[in-house]
Amino acid sequence: MTPRLRQAREAGQEVWIAFGGEADQPWLRLLRRGFRHCFAALRDEAGWTVVEPLSGRLLVARLTVPAAYDLPGFYERAGLVVVGPFHPGPARPVRLPGLLPMSCVGLCRAVLGAGAPFALTPWGLCRRLVKILSHNRKKVLTMPGT
Repeated sequence: MTPRLRQAREAGQEVWIAFGGEADQPWLRLLRRGFRHCFAALRDEAGWTVVEPLSGRLLVARLTVPAAYDLPGFYERAGLVVVGPFHPGPARPVRLPGLLPMSCVGLCRAVLGAGAPFALTPWGLCRRLVKILSHNRKKVLTMPGT
């Protein structure tokens, strides 16, 4: 493993998941209002990275704001629901590839890692993440039984 890759894997990250969105695609009107889209914001010692799946492409942006900037607060002031922080769990080996289509929920679950709760919609993911924070007061996602 190269030194830069090792350093990136060992760097502490915090993840916030933001929920919101209007129905810019007709099929999104089936989802709960205010929870039609989600994306991840990651903070490490160097700053903020936003990972956002858009219709037809994936946006990954390194923001030009310091790591101390209150990006979750900015998103909340903009009217989004923000849940976190979480520390991403480790990768886990699987026997079969995922069968669900790639969506904003699937991408956010992938960013959170192996302990991410199962959800199909942004509203379902938000409910489960809030439950993790409120019931356990635990901010590290882990596999059950570990």
